[in-house]
Amino acid sequence: MPSITRRRSGAADRRGGVENQILDTVARLLAEGAGFTELGVQRIAAESGVARSTFYLYFADKTQLLLRLAASMSQTSFGITAAWRPEAGVEALTATFAEVIATYRANAALLTAVQETSAYDPAVRDFWDGRLEAFRDNTRQLIAAEQRAGRTPADIDPAVATHLMIDGGDRFLLRHVTTDDGSGDAAAARELAATWWYGIFRRPAADRTR
Repeated sequence: MPSITRRRSGAADRRGGVENQILDTVARLLAEGAGFTELGVQRIAAESGVARSTFYLYFADKTQLLLRLAASMSQTSFGITAAWRPEAGVEALTATFAEVIATYRANAALLTAVQETSAYDPAVRDFWDGRLEAFRDNTRQLIAAEQRAGRTPADIDPAVATHLMIDGGDRFLLRHVTTDDGSGDAAAARELAATWWYGIFRRPAADRTR
């Protein structure tokens, strides 16, 4: 029994190694400027050092591969944002957005590929919207909790505010990291935090009567 267990573990390790090799190769090619639409399976396989048939042992198609890469990145971003709580304040929110921007910047080529593919592939579009829903759900809960505590205006619609914050923020972040050289990251983090904090979580009392 012990020897069988070791053989199975070795096979799993080899499988994981090849799979990660393919994923890393595509991430590298995208970062080097390759367009995902024009990036064929044959080139991916060749650059990964595997046969085309081997590629299909791990991924049904290019779309599945892209979704695997995007899932890992979005999970990292969600972990960063989900750790913030309103009681930590606007400075902690600014630091949170600085981390998110760094993650977006490190994955700018991948995110561009997701955005471009979403325009014509419903599977990718639905996948990314589903990933954003985790962010929306977390934010809706935070807003509702702050409303119950009397710290956020009761007349704010959590669903509408959340779509504005998350969907708008996602588009802003992608545009920022693909057009800014990094010198504006600190300002972007501050402005995002201020928009969330003063526009929603701690909207001034004078605005509540409008």
